[in-house]
Amino acid sequence: MRQIRQSRKLHNVRYDVRGPILVEAQRLEAEGHRILKLNIGNPAPFGFEAPEAILADMHHHLHEAQGYSDSRGIYPARTAVAQYYQQQGLRDAVVDDVFIGNGVSELISMVLQAFVDDGNEILVPAPDYPLWTGAVTLSGGVPVHYECDEADGWNPDLADVEAKITEHTQALVIINPNNPTGAVYSREVVEGLVDIARRHELVVFSDEIYEKILFEDAVHHHAALAAGDDVLCLTFSGLSKAYRVCGYRAGWVLISGPQEVATDFIEGLTLIANMRMCANVPAQHAIQTALGGYQSIEELIVPGGRFYEQSMLADRMLNEIPGVSSVRPRGALYCFPRLDPEVYPIEDDEAFVIELLRAKKILVTHGTGFNWVRPDHFRLVTLPDVGVLEEAIGRIADFLAGRR
Repeated sequence: MRQIRQSRKLHNVRYDVRGPILVEAQRLEAEGHRILKLNIGNPAPFGFEAPEAILADMHHHLHEAQGYSDSRGIYPARTAVAQYYQQQGLRDAVVDDVFIGNGVSELISMVLQAFVDDGNEILVPAPDYPLWTGAVTLSGGVPVHYECDEADGWNPDLADVEAKITEHTQALVIINPNNPTGAVYSREVVEGLVDIARRHELVVFSDEIYEKILFEDAVHHHAALAAGDDVLCLTFSGLSKAYRVCGYRAGWVLISGPQEVATDFIEGLTLIANMRMCANVPAQHAIQTALGGYQSIEELIVPGGRFYEQSMLADRMLNEIPGVSSVRPRGALYCFPRLDPEVYPIEDDEAFVIELLRAKKILVTHGTGFNWVRPDHFRLVTLPDVGVLEEAIGRIADFLAGRR
């Protein structure tokens, strides 16, 4: 019989956060081993629960959520999102600027399918959340990675961004707060990135899903505010992280800026939204309550709060390991430590994390899985409570001692 093969469109698409390392973890679990999974930013398995008001409101509206909704999302959810951005300073945001999706991940794919033509180049940070690179590729585009500078707190290298622009460049992706590095960009950095987009007539795609998870004096700056009226900006966010409901799949994208030059693109995005019928309707009923209610996330990100204490503990313990350095995260849920190549001469970082998995039953993600250019980093999720995290990083330290 003929072999049934995957589409050639997938040949350069990777999503290593759930790739071969997870397959190996599942194999070990089938053998009876207990694996601590620090590869995915999924709060629920680590004891984080959604605010009760969100659960109650979604349950209350279940009887209204049995049919399809408007493909762009239910009116109360879109209104709540528009009003949220009005409060952030985008006073012209209106309901028709908002599309609701099954999480930011679905919306990224939808937007890129509506936007990218074959051969279009999209500027994506390195390291990145790998869905951006994969979705650009799957849409027929070419991801071009600009480097973020570890020595400068993982800020984007603005000169490198500009140097990567060609006649084929169509858009600039910003991930702020950043996954996987935990960087939170200053106003000057955000304005610098948007100014590059302005001068080269690029669309800005700003992934801001971690906007409420900030530590110490970090302040989040919306790219859309810097973009103003003359740069088309699509802002992505949702409930998954700040409201601890990853499984509900409730996200949104807000379109701002000169929409009069983007009517054809928006028509295409509407077409794709229609084709998938609508986002998960029950979860859409959680959006208004989440954005308008008590922001319990604020208890988690201050000293004494779990997100804060776990992030700081992980940073401290990783930096205490000989040959390991980690830039202190200013937001998000991750550390992205560097392994000194002089101490740990790693040629294949995926093989390295699989060795760690087999030896210590700890699952992390290798740095090249985030399109980092060298095999000298890995990403660690900081969601376990401090006791579990101490044990996990202790096991990593023991493993690295053997490598030295």
